[in-house]
Amino acid sequence: MATDSMRERMLLGRPYVADDPEIAADSARAQALTHRINTADPTDKALLSSLYAELLAHFGEGSEIRPPFHCDYGFQTSFGARSFANFGLVVLDVATVKIGDDVQIGPGVQLLTATHPLDPDLRRDKWEAAEPIVIGDNVWLGGGVIVCPGVTIGKDTVVGAGSVVTRDLPAGVVAVGSPARTVREL
Repeated sequence: MATDSMRERMLLGRPYVADDPEIAADSARAQALTHRINTADPTDKALLSSLYAELLAHFGEGSEIRPPFHCDYGFQTSFGARSFANFGLVVLDVATVKIGDDVQIGPGVQLLTATHPLDPDLRRDKWEAAEPIVIGDNVWLGGGVIVCPGVTIGKDTVVGAGSVVTRDLPAGVVAVGSPARTVREL
Protein backbone atom coordinates (compact mmCIF):
# COMPACT_ATOMS: atom_id res chain seq x y z
CA MET A 1 0.00 0.00 0.00
CA ALA A 2 1.34 3.43 -0.95
CA THR A 3 2.08 5.89 1.82
CA ASP A 4 0.05 9.11 1.78
CA SER A 5 2.00 12.27 1.07
CA MET A 6 2.12 14.86 3.85
CA ARG A 7 -0.31 17.01 1.82
CA GLU A 8 -2.73 14.07 1.50
CA ARG A 9 -2.41 13.45 5.24
CA MET A 10 -3.21 17.12 5.94
CA LEU A 11 -6.25 17.09 3.65
CA LEU A 12 -7.50 13.88 5.30
CA GLY A 13 -7.24 15.46 8.75
CA ARG A 14 -4.38 13.20 9.80
CA PRO A 15 -1.15 14.35 11.47
CA TYR A 16 1.38 15.79 9.02
CA VAL A 17 4.63 17.77 8.89
CA ALA A 18 3.98 21.31 7.64
CA ASP A 19 7.37 21.99 6.05
CA ASP A 20 6.72 19.40 3.35
CA PRO A 21 7.57 20.89 -0.10
CA GLU A 22 4.08 20.26 -1.53
CA ILE A 23 2.41 21.94 1.45
CA ALA A 24 4.96 24.78 1.31
CA ALA A 25 4.04 25.38 -2.36
CA ASP A 26 0.34 25.62 -1.42
CA SER A 27 1.23 28.07 1.34
CA ALA A 28 3.40 30.17 -1.00
CA ARG A 29 0.48 30.42 -3.47
CA ALA A 30 -1.80 31.65 -0.67
CA GLN A 31 0.79 34.13 0.58
CA ALA A 32 1.24 35.58 -2.91
CA LEU A 33 -2.52 36.00 -3.36
CA THR A 34 -3.06 37.47 0.11
CA HIS A 35 -0.22 39.91 -0.55
CA ARG A 36 -2.03 41.05 -3.71
CA ILE A 37 -5.29 41.34 -1.74
CA ASN A 38 -3.68 43.26 1.11
CA THR A 39 -1.90 45.73 -1.19
CA ALA A 40 -4.78 46.27 -3.65
CA ASP A 41 -6.80 49.47 -3.80
CA PRO A 42 -9.45 48.77 -1.11
CA THR A 43 -12.07 50.61 -3.18
CA ASP A 44 -11.58 48.24 -6.16
CA LYS A 45 -14.27 45.75 -5.09
CA ALA A 46 -14.21 43.92 -8.45
CA LEU A 47 -10.48 43.20 -8.17
CA LEU A 48 -10.78 42.09 -4.55
CA SER A 49 -13.71 39.80 -5.35
CA SER A 50 -11.74 38.30 -8.22
CA LEU A 51 -8.69 37.67 -6.01
CA TYR A 52 -10.82 36.10 -3.25
CA ALA A 53 -12.52 33.88 -5.84
CA GLU A 54 -9.08 32.73 -7.01
CA LEU A 55 -7.78 32.16 -3.48
CA LEU A 56 -10.73 30.55 -1.72
CA ALA A 57 -12.60 27.31 -2.40
CA HIS A 58 -15.75 29.41 -2.72
CA PHE A 59 -16.43 33.14 -2.45
CA GLY A 60 -20.15 33.86 -2.42
CA GLU A 61 -21.93 36.48 -4.49
CA GLY A 62 -22.31 39.85 -2.77
CA SER A 63 -19.68 39.05 -0.12
CA GLU A 64 -16.86 41.24 1.13
CA ILE A 65 -13.71 40.63 3.17
CA ARG A 66 -11.92 43.86 4.06
CA PRO A 67 -8.13 43.63 3.94
CA PRO A 68 -5.90 42.84 5.60
CA PHE A 69 -6.76 39.17 5.32
CA HIS A 70 -4.52 36.22 6.15
CA CYS A 71 -4.89 32.47 5.64
CA ASP A 72 -2.71 29.39 5.39
CA TYR A 73 -3.96 27.90 2.11
CA GLY A 74 -7.22 29.48 0.96
CA PHE A 75 -8.50 26.44 -0.94
CA GLN A 76 -9.75 24.99 2.36
CA THR A 77 -12.05 27.99 3.04
CA SER A 78 -15.59 28.60 1.72
CA PHE A 79 -17.14 32.04 2.28
CA GLY A 80 -20.91 32.18 1.76
CA ALA A 81 -23.09 34.63 -0.16
CA ARG A 82 -23.74 38.12 1.21
CA SER A 83 -21.29 37.53 4.05
CA PHE A 84 -19.00 40.26 5.40
CA ALA A 85 -15.70 40.22 7.28
CA ASN A 86 -14.22 43.40 8.68
CA PHE A 87 -10.49 44.22 8.84
CA GLY A 88 -7.97 41.65 10.02
CA LEU A 89 -9.65 38.27 9.53
CA VAL A 90 -7.20 35.40 10.13
CA VAL A 91 -8.17 31.94 8.87
CA LEU A 92 -5.75 29.13 9.68
CA ASP A 93 -7.38 26.78 7.18
CA VAL A 94 -5.31 23.64 7.60
CA ALA A 95 -8.68 21.87 7.81
CA THR A 96 -11.80 23.13 6.06
CA VAL A 97 -13.48 26.35 7.17
CA LYS A 98 -17.07 26.77 6.02
CA ILE A 99 -18.61 30.20 6.53
CA GLY A 100 -22.32 30.30 5.72
CA ASP A 101 -24.48 32.87 3.97
CA ASP A 102 -25.26 36.27 5.52
CA VAL A 103 -22.51 35.93 8.16
CA GLN A 104 -21.14 39.08 9.82
CA ILE A 105 -17.55 38.92 11.12
CA GLY A 106 -16.10 41.75 13.22
CA PRO A 107 -12.54 43.06 13.05
CA GLY A 108 -9.65 40.94 14.29
CA VAL A 109 -11.49 37.61 14.26
CA GLN A 110 -9.42 34.40 14.19
CA LEU A 111 -10.69 31.06 12.86
CA LEU A 112 -8.08 28.51 13.94
CA THR A 113 -8.26 24.91 12.69
CA ALA A 114 -4.64 23.96 13.44
CA THR A 115 -3.76 21.75 16.40
CA HIS A 116 -0.41 20.69 17.79
CA PRO A 117 0.49 17.60 19.80
CA LEU A 118 0.92 17.81 23.56
CA ASP A 119 3.88 15.43 23.30
CA PRO A 120 7.01 17.66 23.20
CA ASP A 121 8.96 15.25 20.97
CA LEU A 122 6.22 15.29 18.31
CA ARG A 123 6.05 19.10 18.48
CA ARG A 124 9.82 19.32 18.12
CA ASP A 125 9.57 17.06 15.05
CA LYS A 126 7.04 19.58 13.57
CA TRP A 127 3.96 17.32 13.57
CA GLU A 128 0.59 19.09 13.35
CA ALA A 129 -3.04 18.27 12.66
CA ALA A 130 -6.30 20.19 12.30
CA GLU A 131 -10.05 20.03 12.87
CA PRO A 132 -12.65 21.77 10.66
CA ILE A 133 -14.68 24.84 11.61
CA VAL A 134 -18.27 25.49 10.49
CA ILE A 135 -19.96 28.88 10.88
CA GLY A 136 -23.69 28.62 10.16
CA ASP A 137 -25.85 31.01 8.16
CA ASN A 138 -26.60 34.44 9.62
CA VAL A 139 -24.05 34.14 12.44
CA TRP A 140 -22.51 37.32 13.88
CA LEU A 141 -19.00 37.06 15.33
CA GLY A 142 -18.09 40.21 17.28
CA GLY A 143 -14.68 41.84 17.08
CA GLY A 144 -11.75 39.81 18.34
CA VAL A 145 -13.62 36.50 18.54
CA ILE A 146 -11.42 33.39 18.41
CA VAL A 147 -12.97 30.16 17.12
CA CYS A 148 -10.93 27.08 18.05
CA PRO A 149 -10.39 23.84 16.08
CA GLY A 150 -13.35 21.54 15.54
CA VAL A 151 -16.05 24.08 16.45
CA THR A 152 -19.45 24.40 14.76
CA ILE A 153 -21.54 27.52 15.41
CA GLY A 154 -25.23 27.08 14.63
CA LYS A 155 -27.21 29.43 12.39
CA ASP A 156 -28.48 32.76 13.73
CA THR A 157 -26.08 32.68 16.71
CA VAL A 158 -24.32 35.81 18.00
CA VAL A 159 -20.89 35.54 19.64
CA GLY A 160 -19.89 38.57 21.73
CA ALA A 161 -16.71 40.53 21.12
CA GLY A 162 -13.55 39.01 22.55
CA SER A 163 -15.10 35.60 23.16
CA VAL A 164 -13.12 32.38 22.73
CA VAL A 165 -15.26 29.61 21.28
CA THR A 166 -13.81 26.28 22.39
CA ARG A 167 -16.84 24.03 21.76
CA ASP A 168 -19.90 23.91 19.54
CA LEU A 169 -22.64 26.51 19.96
CA PRO A 170 -26.26 25.72 19.05
CA ALA A 171 -28.38 27.72 16.63
CA GLY A 172 -30.12 30.89 17.78
CA VAL A 173 -28.23 31.83 20.94
CA VAL A 174 -26.04 34.62 22.28
CA ALA A 175 -22.71 33.39 23.64
CA VAL A 176 -19.99 35.39 25.40
CA GLY A 177 -16.84 34.89 27.40
CA SER A 178 -13.71 32.81 27.51
CA PRO A 179 -14.59 30.09 27.06
CA ALA A 180 -17.78 31.24 25.33
CA ARG A 181 -20.98 30.13 27.01
CA THR A 182 -24.59 30.61 26.05
CA VAL A 183 -26.20 33.46 28.00
CA ARG A 184 -29.59 33.55 26.26
CA GLU A 185 -31.66 32.18 23.43
CA LEU A 186 -32.78 34.35 20.53
